Amino acid sequence: MSDLTSADKEKLLAELLESINQHSFAPDVAHVEIHGNQVLNKNLVEGLLVESETIEDGVKVHIRVKRGVTLKNPVNFCFGLIPDNGVQRIITDTVIEEGASAKFIANCTFPNAVNVQHLMNATIEIQKGATLSYFERHTHGPEGGVTIVPVTRVRVHEDGRFSTEFELIKGAAGGIELDYAAEVDANATVDMKTRVFGRSADRVHIKEAAHLAGPGSTGVLTSHIALKNTASATIENELVADAPYARGHVDCKEIVQDDAKARAIPIVQVNNHLAHVTHEAAIGSVDSKQLETLLSRGLTEDQATDMIIQGLLS
Repeated sequence: MSDLTSADKEKLLAELLESINQHSFAPDVAHVEIHGNQVLNKNLVEGLLVESETIEDGVKVHIRVKRGVTLKNPVNFCFGLIPDNGVQRIITDTVIEEGASAKFIANCTFPNAVNVQHLMNATIEIQKGATLSYFERHTHGPEGGVTIVPVTRVRVHEDGRFSTEFELIKGAAGGIELDYAAEVDANATVDMKTRVFGRSADRVHIKEAAHLAGPGSTGVLTSHIALKNTASATIENELVADAPYARGHVDCKEIVQDDAKARAIPIVQVNNHLAHVTHEAAIGSVDSKQLETLLSRGLTEDQATDMIIQGLLS
């Protein structure tokens, strides 16, 4: 990869952006593009620092939003691999300094994958009164061929807010081993959402956990999964409340079709009598009343089912 010419880099950059239907950014929009284990391009704005270093088997990326800064536009990241084989290993550490606020959008794209691994290890620190919204969208080819292993550890300090959404609904998922865990301090909030559509022989394993360690902390874990063909999924949501007035909710919904299999493991634990945590889990086929309503409007069963699934995942 280090032997790439400028022309090679420009070609890969264009292919990466084209695969996510993104061709250019305005000058005041920060963006970083990483192909494989190499940073191809970046454009930064005031108050945002992004530094990278190549390691033997991957790339380290250090991200920082300076104290008190509110970034006007979302920061766009593109992680991907154009060839059909390869390994992308990215290690990131992100710090949103005290009172700062930012929104990150990450597009992970593997349009030609036959045997691709995407390995992501991330640490995120949300300092006092800071806010980060992180949206991660995956785009895979129709045959799967991707194994993604994102492992993220989050610390949300007092009065901080962290929200994350993971979306994989276009292309075959392949293999997913998603592992998110957050430590939440006083009056801080964490909100995790996962939306995945598994098909063919996809294998999905989602682990989301939040520890409500500070008084008045709040956590919500939401997983909406649709499965068809012989896909399978195991969803583990764990919410532990140790502090007074901590509040939390776990919501897991899975729709299965054909020979797909789904398993939900919601764990809620309260260790303080002034805390309150709830959970809801549902696994089954599409709702029969919704299906009948759509069929009565002239849709085929496949069209109606797809519409219900899209509603679940929207």
